[in-house]
Amino acid sequence: MRGGRAPHFWWKPASTASILLRPAAAIYGAIARHNLETGRRARFDVPVLCVGNFVAGGGGKTPTSLALADAALALGRRPAFVSRGHGRRGRAAVIVDPSRHTLRDVGDEPLLLAALAPTAVSADRASALRLLMAEREVDFIIMDDGFQSQRLKIDHTLIALDARRGIGNGRVIPAGPLRAPLIDQIRRADALLVIGEGENRLEPLRAMARAGKPIFEARLVPKSRQILIGERLLAFAGIADPGKFYASLEELGAEIVATRDFPDHHAFSDSDCDDLAAKAAQEGLILATTAKDAVRLETGSEAARAFRKDCAVVDVALQFSDPSVSERIIKQTLAAYERRRWQISPKS
Repeated sequence: MRGGRAPHFWWKPASTASILLRPAAAIYGAIARHNLETGRRARFDVPVLCVGNFVAGGGGKTPTSLALADAALALGRRPAFVSRGHGRRGRAAVIVDPSRHTLRDVGDEPLLLAALAPTAVSADRASALRLLMAEREVDFIIMDDGFQSQRLKIDHTLIALDARRGIGNGRVIPAGPLRAPLIDQIRRADALLVIGEGENRLEPLRAMARAGKPIFEARLVPKSRQILIGERLLAFAGIADPGKFYASLEELGAEIVATRDFPDHHAFSDSDCDDLAAKAAQEGLILATTAKDAVRLETGSEAARAFRKDCAVVDVALQFSDPSVSERIIKQTLAAYERRRWQISPKS
């Protein structure tokens, strides 16, 4: 699904396609298991909190990372983010500068993260972290994704789970959305954060509970609740699950007249913008999109930037059911780091 949409059969019960892909999934799963168990993990003298998910595609990692960075700041820490930078040009480590970097330079999520705290991107997350520590005064690292690659020594791993989507058909890529066999991922996870409501969360919830791992709950809430009440919308989104965004708009009291889905991380072309603007004008609709899509428009062509000004942007924030959970996760990461540090340097 790199650069495109995940197959629809991933999110449905066992299908012919998923059955035929079992042999390939077995090979992929074996490699992923090997990486989880034996990956060479670079060690750094700084606490590392990983926000990952079980499946390919979005699961609320970025808003979770932002919420945890806020909690770290409240505790007096100096957090920073490390990200792969999905879809960016080049592989070298770069510290994100939202004033000059574009989607193609650093990816879309890092632009959102960098608005809160220093953010470095690289296909090699160890290089990104090394650059951050050399050029910024940071003392707490939040890794947005990267759980399965195991390139860094992680002190605490929080798995974000979208309750609407769950783990789909429960099969490993390419037969399903799992990035590695579920049990192997659970063994290396420290806690699960269930975001939203939905019956699709039940299987991973039971598996985590059997493993004795903590389970927390949260939801995504719009930052502006009044702006779209009663408005007729043309809603569009290039995210892993556009339906979640459309449901949020309806909860705000908006009327969704038309929608248009794009692949996750989609780079909007001038033609895309022209088509959306024309349809909205023809039917008298307000254009509405996500903050993640908006940042891609803002760093796109001149036409895309002009188009963005005509769009209502609905940003969301993660809200923990128990407000103390975010602070607890930061403190658990710090405690795990101190244990690791003592093992590495017992004389310090």
